[in-house]
Amino acid sequence: MSQTAKDRSFIAVIGDEDSVTGLLLAGVGHLTEDKRKNFLVVDNKSTVEDIENAFDEFTSARKDIAVLLINQHIAEKIRYKLDGYTNAFPAVLEIPSKDHPYDPEKDSVLRRVRRLFGE
Repeated sequence: MSQTAKDRSFIAVIGDEDSVTGLLLAGVGHLTEDKRKNFLVVDNKSTVEDIENAFDEFTSARKDIAVLLINQHIAEKIRYKLDGYTNAFPAVLEIPSKDHPYDPEKDSVLRRVRRLFGE
């Protein structure tokens, strides 16, 4: 394992209030020394720019994030970023939310896998 991968020890979350709250209760919350959170609660006041900035921070700026979980209905708002993201770390996983079921047809990772296998 490379030094870069060893340093990645946190899960980041971009999601609705219920998803983020549940994951924080499970223990994924973290604040850095300079008070940067590893989560973003997206509500009706959140802009696409807010979501893009959080995605960029968790996937590029932060070198301590191993996995980024994002609600699929929120991922749809920045689909072009997810489709263009190819790095192994952090792994980006789309998850369902209470009000929005998971649709495998929309998942960037599963679409890439299908292309690899010629489906």
